Amino acid sequence: MPPPRTRGTALRHQLAELRGPDVPAKALDARALAALAANPGCGRRALLDGAGVDKTALASALGSPAVFGQSQFALTRGNAFEAKVKADGGAELLRLAHAALDASAEPPVSAAVPDLTAAGPEGRTARTALALREAYTARGTPGTWTLLDHPMLALDVAGSPAFLEPDAVVVHPDGTWTVVEIKSFPMLDGSADPAKVGAAARQAAVYVLALEQVAAHLPVPPRVRHSILLVCPRNFSNLPTASAVDVRKQRAVTARQLARLTRIEEIAAGLPEGTCFAPGLPAEQLTAAVESVPATYSPECLATCELAFHCRARSREAGAVTTLGRSIRAELGGLSRVEDVLAAARGEEGDPGDPAVAARRRAAELRAEALAGAVAGDPVNLPREVTPCP
Repeated sequence: MPPPRTRGTALRHQLAELRGPDVPAKALDARALAALAANPGCGRRALLDGAGVDKTALASALGSPAVFGQSQFALTRGNAFEAKVKADGGAELLRLAHAALDASAEPPVSAAVPDLTAAGPEGRTARTALALREAYTARGTPGTWTLLDHPMLALDVAGSPAFLEPDAVVVHPDGTWTVVEIKSFPMLDGSADPAKVGAAARQAAVYVLALEQVAAHLPVPPRVRHSILLVCPRNFSNLPTASAVDVRKQRAVTARQLARLTRIEEIAAGLPEGTCFAPGLPAEQLTAAVESVPATYSPECLATCELAFHCRARSREAGAVTTLGRSIRAELGGLSRVEDVLAAARGEEGDPGDPAVAARRRAAELRAEALAGAVAGDPVNLPREVTPCP
């Protein structure tokens, strides 16, 4: 068996070949990782994200472009708000962190903002780890806080490193670490849109996992706080306010789902020779390459994956019940195609002892009785027992 370094070099070379010659790798961010963890059974997304394939360009080349993403106006507004929060050496950000997370500690009287510049993501990751180690070593001085502005963290995902860049990380005087998420959606009367807060929590949970990997390499691992600091505009102003958000549940789910991901080299080993996802290739060749990697589509993919429209079309063509949603798929047991479900309901296929088959047949009987009653002019005389139709 080749040593790990040799295996890692071979894998990186193989992933570069999958992207195509001279095609730069697209960085895998925490938002994409959170979406990947929400659908760990999708080998297609795991491979394409791990290889750094630009799925937006790939979807356009396939004729199924993605239609979601932040507008340029939203990006500009978000960047301006983040700059305001971090102005004056992060004084306002540290004040918010003290008030929301660590009110019993000494208020920030001085702050260290280390320089995290370095060459490449590996260099920035090493520089971030060094800054965190130095801040942890200097803990214990009352009123001394450390702010890491856009640190670089690494997280192993299916055997391949993903480099992540949180908005900020705060090191408290007691040496504990906190992830900071700065968002441009408003916090009205102390609360924000639950859906947006949930998305921010899932994204921050990825950063927490990456920070825990850094902490594990220290002689005395510091505690990574599981309550992150969410900073948003207050009401309809541009003034920042903050709230502590507990991400323990999101962290546990993300860690479990990431652990379930099939290792990228295992997926890549099953691909046909010469498979390539370069957007400049003919559409027929790209379609064959994409279809050579198994996918697990669900309607939730439409909001998180650039290839969702392509996968949905293929799922509909195959008559897969996953097109209808995971909850319906879970109720149908071994019936994986719509055609199989209808055949089971008609009594043409399926084991009558299978609860899923028996439920479909009972639902078909009730539907037939209801329609017969309606045709007879007595629509009120319907069966009292109600079973969901497939």
